Amino acid sequence: MSSVIIQGKVPLSGEVHIHGSKNAALPIIAATVLNHGTTALKNCPKILDVLNMIQVLEEMGCRVNWDNTTLVIDARDVTKHEVLEEAAKKTRGSFLFLGAMLGRHQIAKIAYPGGCSIGARKVDIHLRSMEEMGVVFFEDTSLLYADGTGIHGTILNLVFPSVGATENILLAACLAPGRTEIINAALEPEVIALCEFLNQAGAKIQGIRTSHLIIDGVSELHDCEFTIPPDRIVAGTYLAAVAACGGDAVIDGVVKEDLTEVIRILRFMGCDIDINGQRARIQRRGNLIAPKQIVTKPFPGFPTDMQSQFMVVLSQAFGDSVLVEEIFEERFLISEELIRLGAKISVEGKSARIQGKRRFLGNTVRAKDLRGGAALIIAGLVAEGSTIVEDLDYVKRGYVDIVNDLRQLNADIRWLQ
Repeated sequence: MSSVIIQGKVPLSGEVHIHGSKNAALPIIAATVLNHGTTALKNCPKILDVLNMIQVLEEMGCRVNWDNTTLVIDARDVTKHEVLEEAAKKTRGSFLFLGAMLGRHQIAKIAYPGGCSIGARKVDIHLRSMEEMGVVFFEDTSLLYADGTGIHGTILNLVFPSVGATENILLAACLAPGRTEIINAALEPEVIALCEFLNQAGAKIQGIRTSHLIIDGVSELHDCEFTIPPDRIVAGTYLAAVAACGGDAVIDGVVKEDLTEVIRILRFMGCDIDINGQRARIQRRGNLIAPKQIVTKPFPGFPTDMQSQFMVVLSQAFGDSVLVEEIFEERFLISEELIRLGAKISVEGKSARIQGKRRFLGNTVRAKDLRGGAALIIAGLVAEGSTIVEDLDYVKRGYVDIVNDLRQLNADIRWLQ
């Protein structure tokens, strides 16, 4: 497993460019299976989760090539309709092939997904919705069999605006006979990107950027070229790093509408953030003020993927704060490692109380999930002395090279292995 060593207490400065979005790329990669041809995805991030999705594509029969940051996928010869346990356990994104395979083959065999250990993340909304579309499921130990020969459009009212379920339904519905309506669909930018990609490839989706999506099934998709948008969570991570460490830096690749709540809270806490196009300049030279409470919510609320990083930011502010996690029940696992560095965090149920103005001292800590690993790196940048963060293969799932990015912001950090 990879590790980094950090010399902390260095204000951040400079400029960093944000790579393509992990959470947009994964469903779009799955969607390429729907096209009996070639798709080019520009600005696709070379991260571990994408590489794992490519492995699934190749096992299905796709030919895949990288041209710099453009991923070219030829799906003409796809014959297999299964994702087995070895591939599925590497990334949760593999479960999106369920909808894609049903769309292409009307049949699928798939293992339950893996990924980070941040809670149950059940797939019941996915399955219940597809059953309403006429899909029949059978279970055998860890494998799920889906018979979609009777798939058809219908009206679906989601009990929760699940991002993954919305995406899987979109993939299954694009080529399904009739009209599918998704009520209470997820509004996340990654869902919007998937809809825009599918429409560019010939799908007929209405209601994009609303919670009511209407999909009229078409007979086929066609070749297209699509640019993956910047990764809003990577951008938010680096904004949080500058806020925690202090400094003056430019983050190139900030879509203001995608990070409205993160930017609002950072400004409230005392950061100056000036946005010109997608270039955001963040300055923090004085003290931070605690926002009292942050609650994670589906978009456009505060993103759960920024919660761990903000634990570090809040620990440096004047006053105590409460973080309430409404999405995943085990997002606070990283608090134990932050406490080893000097944080004072008390967790009770879905809430974590974070004491501000804590002095962090370098130590050896271990990442337990993707965003928690990024938070530990920020904590190491804040801490006095040397900090080693271990098990950072988690972080490689979502950041192309977080060490190189932070070095561009004047951080003293390097890979150990």
